[in-house]
Amino acid sequence: MVRETPVLSSSTLSKRTGVTVALKAENLQRTGSFKLRGGLAKIAALGDACADGVVTASAGNHAQALAYAARARRVRCVVYMPEAAAIAKVEAATELGAQVHLVGVTVEDSLTAARECAIREGLAFVHPFDDPDVIAGQGTLGLELLAQVPDITAAIVPVGGGGLASGLAIALKSHRPEVEVIGVQVESFAPYPRSLEAGAPVAVAPSLTIADGIAVKQPGGLTYGLVERWVDQIAVVSEDDVAEAMVFLLERAKLVVEGAGAVGVAALLGGKVIPRGEGTTVVVLSGGNVDAGLLADITRHHESQAGRRLVLLASLPDRPGALAGLLSVVGEHRANLVDVEHIREGFDLHVRESAVQLVLQTRGQAHAEEVARAVREAGYSEPRVLR
Repeated sequence: MVRETPVLSSSTLSKRTGVTVALKAENLQRTGSFKLRGGLAKIAALGDACADGVVTASAGNHAQALAYAARARRVRCVVYMPEAAAIAKVEAATELGAQVHLVGVTVEDSLTAARECAIREGLAFVHPFDDPDVIAGQGTLGLELLAQVPDITAAIVPVGGGGLASGLAIALKSHRPEVEVIGVQVESFAPYPRSLEAGAPVAVAPSLTIADGIAVKQPGGLTYGLVERWVDQIAVVSEDDVAEAMVFLLERAKLVVEGAGAVGVAALLGGKVIPRGEGTTVVVLSGGNVDAGLLADITRHHESQAGRRLVLLASLPDRPGALAGLLSVVGEHRANLVDVEHIREGFDLHVRESAVQLVLQTRGQAHAEEVARAVREAGYSEPRVLR
């Protein structure tokens, strides 16, 4: 039931890095992430031990995967997720038949509730990453890569709890020890660098992140040891770099990838990982389950940063035709009006003035500066450019 996901070439990433780069599109996997591999493997390993049902905790992707696997086996599935879990992931798990409960701030809080439920209701507890069967299931991704990319020299993989990174690394290095495996975490949830330095799992404080799929505050006891042994390097990327990577994949590769799935691309674009020159470097896009609202916010932010979305705040005389004159200047310079709003309070304005906020689409930074300059030169009060 696991789909063999495609490996897609990326000429843009290859040109930027100077090496051959390919993308392993696990965002196109059934349920939208690699997690299905581990979920199916665990249900198969449990056999009759899960006849009364299974229970787990998850930020969302593992929840969907286990729900899918449990439905195929026709057993009950109970899922605990953090209260701030992505709405799309909650709804998807529910549609797959899971009984979803929102508990706590972090996945660790949800894990505590899931363990209590397992004891209380006699369900088989399934850990989202710190489980040998789950790790083995994730390792099938590494076996696929060996078959699909014969000249693979490096794999860049997202790291949350470490199940995917350890399973993939074991599969790759057991057949090709020379292949380099590089894990990537987001700076707001990066317990592995600190843990590896300390020589034992160390927890980090919970924080907001757009990479909720890898928002795990402490490595697992099993996965910590496996990552320490099998993964060559752990890189850390910023939230802004992850957002830019998501937009890059949307624009250049035509792929919808969630924050957790885009950290590998962020590491390449931001220079946090410098791949070898020979062979092919594969970046694992681990999932594509992202709320449409978040994706829209990230895209708008990117458009503003790139100068393709300009927000102007200017004051003008409070008389008929004043706004039309301002819009004529904008139109003459071929900026597209997206939104306009009069603002009469909260600013130091003359009693006969009003402020207006324009949201404009432009062709880039130079065009945006041209439009702002034209508004200023037309005699309107110094326009404030908002990002």
